[in-house]
Amino acid sequence: MLPTVAIQGFEGSFHQIAARHYFGPETLTAPCATFSEVVRQVASGSTGAGLMAIENSIAGSILPNYTLLRKSGLRVMGEVYLRIRQHLMALPGQQLSDIREVHSHPMALLQCADFLNQYHHWQLVESEDTALSAQRVREQGRPGVAAVAGRLAAELFDLEVVAEDIHAEKKNYTRFLVVARPENALEVERPNKASLYFHTNHTQGSLARVLVRIADLGINLSKLQSCPKPGSTWHYYFHADLEFDEPEQLQAALRDITPVTDGLEVLGMYHKGTTH
Repeated sequence: MLPTVAIQGFEGSFHQIAARHYFGPETLTAPCATFSEVVRQVASGSTGAGLMAIENSIAGSILPNYTLLRKSGLRVMGEVYLRIRQHLMALPGQQLSDIREVHSHPMALLQCADFLNQYHHWQLVESEDTALSAQRVREQGRPGVAAVAGRLAAELFDLEVVAEDIHAEKKNYTRFLVVARPENALEVERPNKASLYFHTNHTQGSLARVLVRIADLGINLSKLQSCPKPGSTWHYYFHADLEFDEPEQLQAALRDITPVTDGLEVLGMYHKGTTH
């Protein structure tokens, strides 16, 4: 039986698309207004798993989510790389010439600015979510009003895509992490990626010693993100994503870096995600 998955955003959002790619098209999702609520839903057992964006290929890391993850006690059991494709959608039968008003999240409008700026008479209206904008177009039934959102929103709310792939950057990807309570995290056979946190004693060369030991084992450090350490000004935790060929490489790395770190926590071992 598939778990209900907590997602940030509304029905039809990119989080829901990513959840369907990972768990399957019949996945039930529990929309949450914030990432903090996603973590609360999963940690409390209200949902069996959660899915949260962690970084974007254009905008970079979502820094608060690294801190949320570290404090949550949840385990990372997978990841999804999703290409963000933005489409212009409206009520059935509408044409580009009918549009006079476009609603979406500010980031989506920015991503599609080159296309939208061709139509100087269009009024651009910012909203809190791409999919919610699409839902409102359907509910309000206003001709001439369009939304910018993903294709799933058009399918769910019976809208027609008036113009597809209107985003300027064609290689815009978001990475999502799949999280669960430790007892609910699915066992992964022969993982090839891991996420962990560590911190060092802040002396000269302390971080370099950790990184050299990882590299010496043939492990790819695909992500290194510094996060402020509460109560210690200018001291940092480090989130690291490690990619390896054999699980034994990770075990060797953990043995080698433990003596040169002041704290080390493995957040999860999983299979490297594929791009959708």
